[in-house]
Amino acid sequence: MKKLFTIIVMLSATLTMSAQKFALIDMDYVLKNVPAYERANEQLAQVSKKWQAEVDALTTEAQTMYKNYQNEVVFLSAEQKKARQDAIMEKEKQAAELKRQYFGPEGELFKKRTALMNPIQEEIYNAVKDVSELRGYQLVLDRASDTGIIFGSPKIDISDEVLRKLGYSY
Repeated sequence: MKKLFTIIVMLSATLTMSAQKFALIDMDYVLKNVPAYERANEQLAQVSKKWQAEVDALTTEAQTMYKNYQNEVVFLSAEQKKARQDAIMEKEKQAAELKRQYFGPEGELFKKRTALMNPIQEEIYNAVKDVSELRGYQLVLDRASDTGIIFGSPKIDISDEVLRKLGYSY
């Protein structure tokens, strides 16, 4: 009786799974073929480089102040030492704060990335949704980000179809 129940459960699960349609998409491939994504990445790289230069300048300034302090420490009074140490710590704090402001979890780079990438991601999502509804897919997996996919038949890859839906012919 237990064997019969197990067989019935497995058979019904197999029938249910076979009724569903699946598709794969390679988001890396799709994104590489969307010019707006490449432009957004370039903008992010440029602004990131600019902001990193600002942070580096403050850090270098703090390091220079520290080296000068080390060279002159024997000639300074206790009061002057304290003032210099405070100035160095303040400069280091400014560098850390600027780095957090630009690159922190809620920093300017995160906000800029969100502003630039969300419209592109939304457009791709809508194209995937349209293709899925048109072709009757219940599930679309990203083969680029899911390491759990060992093999995916090219027959169920809808990457090119999504690009065509976005207006890019590949």
